[in-house]
Formats: sequence, C-alpha cells, structure tokens
Amino acid sequence: MLTGKVNSFAIAQWHKTLIFALLKYTQAMTIKNIIFDLGGVLLNIDYHLTIDAFKDLGVNGFDKFFTQARHTHLFDRMDTGSVSLDGFRDEIRVSSGLELSDADIDKAWNAMLLDFPPQKIPLLEKTRKHYRTFLLSNTNAIHFPAYSENLKREHGYDSLEQLFEKQYLSHEIGMRKPHVETFQWVLAQNGLKGSETLFFDDTLQHVEGARKAGMHAYWIDLTKEDVLDYFEEGKLKDTFFKKLQDQSQQPGQ
Repeated sequence: MLTGKVNSFAIAQWHKTLIFALLKYTQAMTIKNIIFDLGGVLLNIDYHLTIDAFKDLGVNGFDKFFTQARHTHLFDRMDTGSVSLDGFRDEIRVSSGLELSDADIDKAWNAMLLDFPPQKIPLLEKTRKHYRTFLLSNTNAIHFPAYSENLKREHGYDSLEQLFEKQYLSHEIGMRKPHVETFQWVLAQNGLKGSETLFFDDTLQHVEGARKAGMHAYWIDLTKEDVLDYFEEGKLKDTFFKKLQDQSQQPGQ
C-alpha cells in the first residue's frame, strides 16, 4: 500500500516536472519580441534628487505639492508633449511663486537622471541579435537631451535608437503608459503579436496595462532584482519563465 502511494507521488512529481519543462520551452519559443522601459530598467534614476534640487531652489514641499491633481496633470501633459516647454516652466514658476530661471528649472528637473550602467549597453547589443527589441518610455523634451548626452558621453552612442529596432518616447508619440491603447499602438505599428511579446518595466501599473493589451509583462522590483538577472548572452534564461508565470498569477502583480 505504501509502495503504491510512493509510486503515485513520484508519478505526480514527474508530471509536474514535465509540465514545467514544456511550459518553459513553449514560452521560450514563443517570445520573439522584447519591449524595454527606460528609467529604472536601463537608466538609473532617483526621484528624490529632483525633490531635493527644487527644495534647494526654495520650492518647499515639492514632493507633496506637485502630486496634487493639477500638477500631476501637468506632468502627464509634459510626458505626452501636449504642453510646451515654456508652458511647463511657467506653471512651475506660478505654482511655486518663485522667479526661477529656465536653466534652474531644467537642472532641477533633470537631477533625477543618473547613469546608464555599463552592463546594460552590452545587454542591449546582444539581446537584439536574438529578438526584435524596442524601447517604450514615458519621458519628456527636457529629459531627452540630458540622458542622450549621458549616453553619448558614457558609451559613444548618439541615440538609444541605435540599440533598438525602434524607440517610442511618450512626448513624441503623444501617448503614455499605462494606457492599453499605447501598448496596442506599438504592437500594431510593428506587426507584433502580444502573445509573442515580452515587456519589462519597474512600474506595476505599466505592467498591468501591457498585460491588458495581451502581452507578456514582467514587473522588476528594483529593491531586489535587475533586468540583467534574466539574460545570458542576450537570451532569456530558462529560469526566468517560471518567475514570469508565477508573477502573472499573483494578485496585484
């Protein structure tokens, strides 16, 4: 009787192992396209540096004041290019009550932008040999030249687009994450199937938007992981697909 139970358990475990192996193989064969987020995933950023920079200019409570609905809308409009640079700067001047120069505002706004870790560039160079790769970023016309200059200075590339088949920047396309329509538009523009496309982002809302568009999507928790963890010589590691499956089945992740 005991032998029968042991055999049944062994068979069940074997089935489980086989199913997992087949799942990994199927997903690995299915992923043909990868879309990367920029800030946090490829470019190091620290929002607190911008908060501190505005505080140094005399804008106290920037972190709380500018999360109010009115100003959140301003930043959304900045991301989609629907407000001019002058309009953005003027709104900050009016809201803060300070006569800040354009240069001061831009410098404080860009303070959050740090560096491109050297390992990330070879990752992109290798990954594009195995997959169709794209960039999808919520960014703006003040940040764009600043991080482009960093890329040129640190790694010799004139544009991030040299590392991807195509880059999609929110202020250029007039759409932003996490709206489902944004992901659907990128898929349609390139003839991509959501079922064959993987999206990496460090913002859970954005990942949820991609999933609603029918894509595979993985939320990178920057407190404990890095996109580098899931690639080897430009290809997704077999172990990644179990994490992708587990995360997609967890509520709120």
